Amino acid sequence: MTALELKGIKKSYGAVNVLHGIDLDIKQGEFVVFVGPSGCGKSTLLRMIAGLESITGGEMVIDGKVVNEVPPSRRGIAMVFQSYALYPHMTVYDNMAFGMRIARENKQEIDRRVKAAAASLQLTQYLERLPKALSGGQRQRVAIGRAICRNPKVFLFDEPLSNLDAALRVATRIEIARLNDSMPDTTMIYVTHDQVEAMTLADRIVVLSAGRVEQVGAPLELYERPANLFVAKFIGSPAMNIIPATVTASGATTTVTLTGGKSVTLDVPSAESEKGKKASFGVRPEDLRVATGDDYLFEGEISIVEALGEVTLLYIEGLVEGEPIIAKIPGILDAHRGQKMRFAADRNKLHLFDAEGQTYRR
Repeated sequence: MTALELKGIKKSYGAVNVLHGIDLDIKQGEFVVFVGPSGCGKSTLLRMIAGLESITGGEMVIDGKVVNEVPPSRRGIAMVFQSYALYPHMTVYDNMAFGMRIARENKQEIDRRVKAAAASLQLTQYLERLPKALSGGQRQRVAIGRAICRNPKVFLFDEPLSNLDAALRVATRIEIARLNDSMPDTTMIYVTHDQVEAMTLADRIVVLSAGRVEQVGAPLELYERPANLFVAKFIGSPAMNIIPATVTASGATTTVTLTGGKSVTLDVPSAESEKGKKASFGVRPEDLRVATGDDYLFEGEISIVEALGEVTLLYIEGLVEGEPIIAKIPGILDAHRGQKMRFAADRNKLHLFDAEGQTYRR
């Protein structure tokens, strides 16, 4: 069952167009994450779903009903903001119960929901505390609990972990994952710029850029089969290495010549008309390995070595003007600045993009 359907959703502020016709179907029980750079429109789109921003064009459908003009309180949606937005003079219990009291819910039902939400978020022992007596992670869990108590059809999360330190982000992310597992019929839409959150929480990721959807898919689908250069460079950390290339042979496989003169054959088909055209060759840092023989992709001089213990990051200069190529080698590697090294990768891990930045499909 489709819980939420966006049909050609547009948003403009005067002459400035922010969203350019978003089409998206979200099924009941899905956990969908919106990602993209700052200013791409992901938070604006979330606020439009919530009813906090007006819709310039298109239709928004929730449970089969067009809700363009339906006020936020009647959409069956609960939103968790980046800021906790708790009432400082109210206890945890009263903060979580406030929305239900405004809706004139039965007192026994309010008490049941608050205590159930508190138990699921490990907040039972804090119900009589004021927000100032809580840690940042606990306050964010209270905000999530307040949303749970409303028993919404759709949860909206607007970068809820961005104000937390690294350890609290991990702990609260796990709590959100558990919450999702415990509410299999509730749809969740989550906005973040953090790739780890997107990759670990999402059933599907929606990648946005400049108010347009670049690709929608499961996390590993986007990682392994990016639709274009933007998605390839956005998904993954460090980002995919991109090296300018020229197509020198077409057919069932495609051969490209990289900057520096090395030729590489990829298992992707191309038309004869592609021969001689510019292209972009891509390989992820974690797919590179140190090569000792002549079967290598490229050779370069190490400019920086970052030894992190579980991995070693090598920054290679000279192949792409203005930015290094990064190799992410497992474990500890004896390498030093100024050393020349060769790198290889499995052919099925290589990517090729045409002059317009679109992926050559296998």
